Amino acid sequence: MEQNTSPEPQKNNRALLWIALILVLLGINAVLIYMNQQKGKQNEQLTATVQEKDTKLEEQIKQFETLKADFERQSQEVQSMGQSNDSLEAKIASINADLLKLRSFKKGSFSIADQQRFKQRAANLESQLKAKDAEIAQLKQDNEALYTETTTLKERQNKLTDTISTVVRSNQELTEKVTIASRLQAENIKVGVINSRNKEKDDEDNEFKAKRVEKVKVTFNIARNDVSPKETKQIMMRLIEPDGSALYNLSTGGGTFMIDGAEAFYTAKQDIVYDNTRQPVQFVYAKGAPYKTGLHTVELYSGGIMIGKTTFTLK
Repeated sequence: MEQNTSPEPQKNNRALLWIALILVLLGINAVLIYMNQQKGKQNEQLTATVQEKDTKLEEQIKQFETLKADFERQSQEVQSMGQSNDSLEAKIASINADLLKLRSFKKGSFSIADQQRFKQRAANLESQLKAKDAEIAQLKQDNEALYTETTTLKERQNKLTDTISTVVRSNQELTEKVTIASRLQAENIKVGVINSRNKEKDDEDNEFKAKRVEKVKVTFNIARNDVSPKETKQIMMRLIEPDGSALYNLSTGGGTFMIDGAEAFYTAKQDIVYDNTRQPVQFVYAKGAPYKTGLHTVELYSGGIMIGKTTFTLK
């Protein structure tokens, strides 16, 4: 009788097949786990790179905002000393363009080339800023020296006047007449306007469109006066709106002074060294807000006395 042994090898083969299948699945699973780990590391590196770019972009934006504030400070200082600040206004406009470009970068798009380019530009602007600060400091020092010199001359003149007044009291009436005669007078008063593009416009009828006015420019000459002493004179300008109120802002150089014993507001002022040469004087005023329509009045004062007046209309 023959013995049947075929079922046993079949069972062994089936077991080996299952073991092989399990090993293959484990291998596949291990490969998938490894690939997921690598992908996670790549994502982490990519996230870190994007965050680093965003951080550098924010730092660059803050740096340009600081530069803008410093150049605006310089512009105000230069304007307060009666100097032209066109170059500073141009730099401020350029920095605004840079800020607009920086803020336009999308998340993670601030490339290394962009970083280097704006870093170099910021370094150049900082160098220009330091040079301008040194120039302004020297200008202030020169102005202080000039003021001291003119003050000394004025003190000497006052002492001489006091001596003459003490010796010759009978000439008091004549002295009062001389004082009146020495008052300054503004002549050839002209009004122009400057638009947002820094273009100036004049009009013989002094009529302008209000919506196009960014700044008001007032120019005039100090009339010759052989009686008036050659000394530092303070000139005030009052820009009066149609409702009768004078424009006044401390941050743009406004303040108060006395007119006929009463306190009044002035829009801007500047000191000049009067030299009796019909020297030109100029005021440029930016309101910083829309101008009202109607008849505006410009009044000019020196020593609390009106030395000139004109009007212009904004339509």
